[in-house]
Amino acid sequence: MMQSLTADDALRDLRVFVDRGVAIKFPPQGPFSDRPVRRSAVLILFGALDRAPAELPASPRIAPELDVLLTRRASRMRHHAGQIAFPGGGIDPEDHDARAAALREAHEETGLDPAGVEILGGLPEIPLPISNNLVTPVLGWWHSPSEITADHTESVDVFRAPVAELLDPAARGTSVLSRGPRSYRGAAFELAPRLGGHTVWGFTGVLLSNLFDELGWASPWDTSHEIPVEP
Repeated sequence: MMQSLTADDALRDLRVFVDRGVAIKFPPQGPFSDRPVRRSAVLILFGALDRAPAELPASPRIAPELDVLLTRRASRMRHHAGQIAFPGGGIDPEDHDARAAALREAHEETGLDPAGVEILGGLPEIPLPISNNLVTPVLGWWHSPSEITADHTESVDVFRAPVAELLDPAARGTSVLSRGPRSYRGAAFELAPRLGGHTVWGFTGVLLSNLFDELGWASPWDTSHEIPVEP
């Protein structure tokens, strides 16, 4: 059996990935509108803060304590309402760069202490026409624990999802969003009941799936398993 990927291994892989400067494959679903394009940033924050093992049988390749920070967006949000997402938002004029914006937004949405986060680097921008955004994913490592809580303005829940559970083939599938005669499909993850049992899909699901593939952490899964979703 292949040796399990430890948290230290994961951090090393993330550093190497950022140094490579790999662009995430994310084909835009539709054109941008004629409104001004906004620039945003999201924080993809990995860590192993509480050493709590995953509840599902862990992949032999992934340490059970490795996790990633996720939020559930408020239902009142204009875009991606109610969906599971990374913390993030628009890059404000006072932000030094996308990395600073991602960390600021994560602090505002989850209450995490920015001093406990090491920003590893930013990835190339991803076009997201549905919200007329160019989004910069920023990778981070949570080296010191801090309390997290939803701000209840943009997010209604925040939690750390064990990566081993996300990568369990039984938790993976293809989301199917039907809009009239057209269907949109993408990689998706089903969260455990204790994490709300929600489906991670759309921008977050596709981004996580591609990131796991590029890192070499993913195991084969059944792409024919369909998970219907609603906008």
